[in-house]
Amino acid sequence: MKFLEYTNLDRLNVFMGHLNLGERTIKGCLEAYSCKHAGTDKRLSLSLENEMLDYLGKSSDTDSSSPVDLLLSRSSRKALIYLVLTLYQMYPDYDFSAVKAHQFFSEESWDTFTQIFNNYMFEASKEWTERNEDGSLLEAIYEALDEVVKLAECEIYVYNPNPNADPFVEEGAIWSFCFLFYNRKLKRVAGFRFCCISNLASDAFLADSPPFGEDEEIFDDMDM
Repeated sequence: MKFLEYTNLDRLNVFMGHLNLGERTIKGCLEAYSCKHAGTDKRLSLSLENEMLDYLGKSSDTDSSSPVDLLLSRSSRKALIYLVLTLYQMYPDYDFSAVKAHQFFSEESWDTFTQIFNNYMFEASKEWTERNEDGSLLEAIYEALDEVVKLAECEIYVYNPNPNADPFVEEGAIWSFCFLFYNRKLKRVAGFRFCCISNLASDAFLADSPPFGEDEEIFDDMDM
């Protein structure tokens, strides 16, 4: 996957990178990738494909929770691989399973994204409006994404993993979302992750942590 640079995405990331709203901080990041294999992508793609084929061979048709229907289609498996590869780019230290990832992906519409965005990012949107005179935050995001992936031609996915295995959750997280916008024709994926962090929880976590160097002093006083 090749990282794509766009000025409009950079502008939005500067605004949403660390938006302090008092008791809460909003963090958002927009990233765009070409689905062209680079580095270890080819080997990882083959591994993910084999994982899905192995799953298909072991799955029962009577298993109602099985993702067999989707995984039977080669084009759908390919799309899933691109989505998982994008997650790897966004979170390189996390090991994503293609089959498990499928169970946490759901296809959504732009209207659904808009509703979620308006419900959870209204404070960020208000802050954007106060700082900018060229439209709303949602409009700016739409224009930036449309430039990269042509939203009218996109499949939109939201990634909702088990909270206990969520790579997006930070200390003090109140909520988090990760949307992926995939254009099959252009072979591009744009990812948008945004979350809200409690500053009170973060401050408490830092207060409970020993000051830098204190651990060394403790060990220095111990008889080894």
